[in-house]
Parts: sequence; structure tokens; C-alpha cells
Amino acid sequence: MLGDVLDVLRCPVCGGDLAEENRTVRCPAGHVFDVARQGYVSLLSGSRSPGTADTAEMVAARDAFLSAGHYEPLAVRLAEAAAVAPGEVVLDAGAGTGHYLAAVLGHEGARGVALDVSKHAARRAARAHPRAGAVVADVWRPFPVKDAAVDVVINVFAPRNGPEFARVLRPGGRLVVATPGPAHLSPLVDRLGLLSVDEDKERRVGKSLRGLFTERVRHKVEFAMRLDSAAVAAVVGMGPSAWHREGAAEIDLADPVIVTASFVVSVYRFRP
Repeated sequence: MLGDVLDVLRCPVCGGDLAEENRTVRCPAGHVFDVARQGYVSLLSGSRSPGTADTAEMVAARDAFLSAGHYEPLAVRLAEAAAVAPGEVVLDAGAGTGHYLAAVLGHEGARGVALDVSKHAARRAARAHPRAGAVVADVWRPFPVKDAAVDVVINVFAPRNGPEFARVLRPGGRLVVATPGPAHLSPLVDRLGLLSVDEDKERRVGKSLRGLFTERVRHKVEFAMRLDSAAVAAVVGMGPSAWHREGAAEIDLADPVIVTASFVVSVYRFRP
């Protein structure tokens, strides 16, 4: 619930503390933000969502695909890598539906903040876990999160804002980053003309965090998925290729198809 994590959030206008009152969130300076009926709050500070925010259709596709358990091995690895302890605070930067945040929080009494620029994603993230609150915010801008307020940041297929990760993490905090591997979604990439993974992506991830974090361990997570036509349409519709295709009607593949899921999960330590 949003109220469980307000103590780690800050006003995006003045940086002041936030408190919930009559379905709003407000700071002592008088800046007020409405809490949506779905339970999330937008702390975009009046700025409009970028055009790259996930649409309602993309979020629905992601929810359907993840809820079916197709990426469950990745969720398990993320939970193991984050190793969240009771009482810790987790920030998911680019949380989407909150699926991975829920997996990381588990049942250990930790709390979580789901940060995403899409209001459609925030609606679902708000109910992803009973100890998680959802906030609409742009991960490229300063986070509406207090300095040194979180123990773990997770970043799954989302933009990486290294300076903000460092600002909000406590000394010795952990950053867990998941990126797609070169073989991800083969053979769909070739057969459907999807966007491919840059083979230099891992190096660029490390470069973006250099000087702030030390990589401690890296895991390769790879497994086969047996997908029917509906699942193929969902996995295409939930990712960046959705912006470059006419829609699921173009997908015409034998049912089912064996598809490779390939990821790299890296664990970093913050060294202030």
C-alpha cells in the first residue's frame, strides 16, 4: 500500500516529507498530489508522461504474459540475487506491473516502491504486493525518493539512472540489473522482424554505472519457453517491438513455438 512507503518518498517540487490526507499526498509546503482510486500517486510534478510510456495495451500484454509464468525462472533468480532481508526497502526503477518487485519482496516483511512513468503500469503495480506502493515518475529525472532511503534497487529491462540509484541507496546497498541476452526471443526476432538485442549492451550497462557501483556477481539465465499464438502475441506486444509493428494480427506462426528466453542478471554494490 502507498501509505507503507510514504516515509521514503519526497515531494518532487521541494523535496519535503509527504503525508497522506483525504485521498491526496501533500508536503508541509502545500504541494498536493491526488491519489488515484486504484491506489497509486503521480509525482511527475506537473510534467506530462513521455511519449515512450507504456500504453494500456502494452501493460495488458505484459500482465497476461508474466501472470502465465513464462518468465518465472527470471523472477526466481532476481529474488535470489536481491536477497532482501526483513525490514529492508526495495525500489523498482521502471517497475512496469510490479511483477518482479512482488517476487523480490516475497514474504519477508520488506517494503517496496514501484516507480514507472506509465500510469497504466502504476494501476497494476499498486496491487502487485500488499507491502508495495506505486508511484508515477520519470526514471530519467530525479526520483521522488529521499536520499539514502532504500536498501535495494532493482532495474529490469528499464532505463538506468546511475546517479539517482546512488543517491537513493544507503551505503553498501545493492543494485540488481536485468537485461536481455543476445539470444533473447529467438527465433521470434528473425521470423517476426523484432528489435534485436545489441550485443554490446552488457558493456554499456557497466559503463553507465562505472565509478558509482562495483559489480559483484553476474548470472546468465536462459531457458526454453513453449508458447502458443496468444503468448507470442503478448510477448511481442509488451516490449519495445510493439512500437514498430502494426499489431498482433500480423503474427502467423505454427502453434506452439519453442522460444528462447535469455537474460543477464548483475548484482552491484554501491560504494559512496
